[in-house]
Amino acid sequence: QLQLVESGGGLVQPGGSLRLSCAASGFTLDSYAIGWFRQAPGKEREGVSCITSSGRRTNYVDSVKGRFAISKDNAKNTGYLQLNSLKPEDTAVYYCAAVRRPWCSIVASDYDNWGQGTQVTISS
Repeated sequence: QLQLVESGGGLVQPGGSLRLSCAASGFTLDSYAIGWFRQAPGKEREGVSCITSSGRRTNYVDSVKGRFAISKDNAKNTGYLQLNSLKPEDTAVYYCAAVRRPWCSIVASDYDNWGQGTQVTISS
């Protein structure tokens, strides 16, 4: 059974950092592109970042460029999203998703495997 499990969310002050993890089981991530998405209360799910199956290419939504960094460790079968310089508007449930193909996108409908989400709250 293919499963993705996110972890690393929490409550941090503005300007703080978090590292989200996305552990895969039942399949190996080396053939899968990974996307990170977030959904704030009352808002639609938003694509945040993605990384190709090789890990060589990444993409980010403009609002997080220069602050977030996506990566994947195929040996550990885990994807990561480093969140730096966090702002209150980054508060959301963050989801990772995976799809078996080399290229990535930050369009939710392109992904067919999803984690359950992890809450990130930015507040002083």
